[in-house]
Amino acid sequence: MELNNFILSVEEGIGWLKVNRPKVLNAFNTETILELEKAIESLENDSAVKVIIVTGEGEKAFVAGADIAEMSDMDAVRARAFSQTGQRVLAKIENVEKPVIAAINGFALGGGCELALACDIRIASEKAKLGLPEVTLGIIPGFAGTQRLARVCGAGKAKELIFSGGMIDAASAEKIGLVNKVVAPENLLEEAKKLAGKIMANGPLAVRIAKTVINRGLDSNFQTGQAYEAEAFGVCFSSGEPKEGMGAFLEKRKAEW
Repeated sequence: MELNNFILSVEEGIGWLKVNRPKVLNAFNTETILELEKAIESLENDSAVKVIIVTGEGEKAFVAGADIAEMSDMDAVRARAFSQTGQRVLAKIENVEKPVIAAINGFALGGGCELALACDIRIASEKAKLGLPEVTLGIIPGFAGTQRLARVCGAGKAKELIFSGGMIDAASAEKIGLVNKVVAPENLLEEAKKLAGKIMANGPLAVRIAKTVINRGLDSNFQTGQAYEAEAFGVCFSSGEPKEGMGAFLEKRKAEW
């Protein structure tokens, strides 16, 4: 696949997806967003890929936001379409069955923070800065940032960050649950790779089902979520994974998935 704005590779079960626009701090324009959709679809359909890691090229930025030069010429109709496109693409990342880890190497602002929020797990460099500064431009987050940030951090923290338009450092992001872990910059990709390895050591179908049930449960009430879980728990037993996993446990050996 030919991509102008991403570096895509597969190594030892990990699909590496790197935003590659360092001259503009990896900012999102329409072309980049549409390429992101193609890249995610490619990794989703690649049976060799078990876990996806998303990061940014260069030392400064994960994704520093949307391309302001492009947005500045938009009318209401184009802006709505731009928002809907971004929402569709990030929803694909959120709902792809394979776990997605964000390795946040630098600025994750606006659309970059929204990209990180669409990932399942977020690991940040100590140098990372996160925020949704759209109100400083007279707009609001448009790639579902208002919705995901409130779900991840709670409504109060989401409102504080969005209303103020401010940035927070990685340590502060970890305190409010916006990132799972903060590591030294030189250890970021290795830490993400290590976590991917732990995930891949488990039953692949079980991991995919767990992701789906969590996501569906978050969009429903507790009782409905429980019902999803019970049905999915039963589905696990229709595969060979429980027999292998439990057999390996009882025989004190490593499971062979």
